[in-house]
Amino acid sequence: MVGMLTLALYNSYDRRRLHEAHLRAVARAAPVAYAYGFHLALVGFPLEGRPAEVAGEISGHTTIGEGGRYLLELAGENRFHLLDFPRKGFPPQFGRVIATTRKPQADRAITPLEVSRRALAGESFLFLVGLGRHGLPKEIFKMAHHHLDVTGRGVSLETCTAIGAIPVRIITFMEALKWTMAGKKT
Repeated sequence: MVGMLTLALYNSYDRRRLHEAHLRAVARAAPVAYAYGFHLALVGFPLEGRPAEVAGEISGHTTIGEGGRYLLELAGENRFHLLDFPRKGFPPQFGRVIATTRKPQADRAITPLEVSRRALAGESFLFLVGLGRHGLPKEIFKMAHHHLDVTGRGVSLETCTAIGAIPVRIITFMEALKWTMAGKKT
């Protein structure tokens, strides 16, 4: 049984007012999450309502992802989540918290391959991607179980590029591991 994988957009823009940048990031992340079997979570977004209602509202403001279709699909499959800023941690059903960064702390660093192995073994992971100039706050790095440099080379990626790269890298490793475990040659 594969663990739950969640791509989480952490709002480090404006905590009080919804901006176009919020909407664009969600609209861009939804098709990626949908395509690769991830859940999508929004952390600290100034949104109210149930996930299905919020998905409907956001979908009405975008042409990305076939007019928000994939966000609506995620919500319909209970794979779209709205989370408050964590006070003492994230809900346990999301599993191990991973802060995405180009500079992981050595004692918390985890590779995409290791995440993939553990996800195939049933472990769940919440990948936090910081929105805004300052990325993830320092307290989130302290709270995170692991730090992930998806490039493995310390390369700084633009936010939407990282949103795409994280699921693609993890799922590609998972597929390769499945082939290897099945004894197939690549």
